[in-house]
Amino acid sequence: MNTPLLPFHIAFPVHSIEAARAFYGDLLGCPEGRSAPEWVDFNLYGHQIVAHLAPEETGVSTTNAVDGHGVPVRHFGAILTMPHWNALAEKLKAAGIRFVIEPYIRFKGEAGEQATMFFLDPSGNALEFKAFANLEMLFAK
Repeated sequence: MNTPLLPFHIAFPVHSIEAARAFYGDLLGCPEGRSAPEWVDFNLYGHQIVAHLAPEETGVSTTNAVDGHGVPVRHFGAILTMPHWNALAEKLKAAGIRFVIEPYIRFKGEAGEQATMFFLDPSGNALEFKAFANLEMLFAK
């Protein structure tokens, strides 16, 4: 599908709007957009993510095996440049974030080789950030 590249929108549950602001706004550096007592918009690298207060829907679900790791099935994130990915990995390590999957190079030497890391927000939502040395490998088989 060849369509113009536009920002995506995703909404996800959180147990606390204040904790979401601290994590997405303060730690990840996502500028805040519109908000109400039950939700808040964030700008995640130009994409609109919306934390909705819904404590009963939070938490990690099932995992699937990918390259020898248990990848959380429900997750979201962004594809960064390699320098931005490295900087984010160092920032998260310095902040003491516990990784579900530590930063590493997945599919090394294969089509689709990529840097990846998984971690959880305070509500248990899984996030993946990845980078490619060659972005043309994004959909390589």
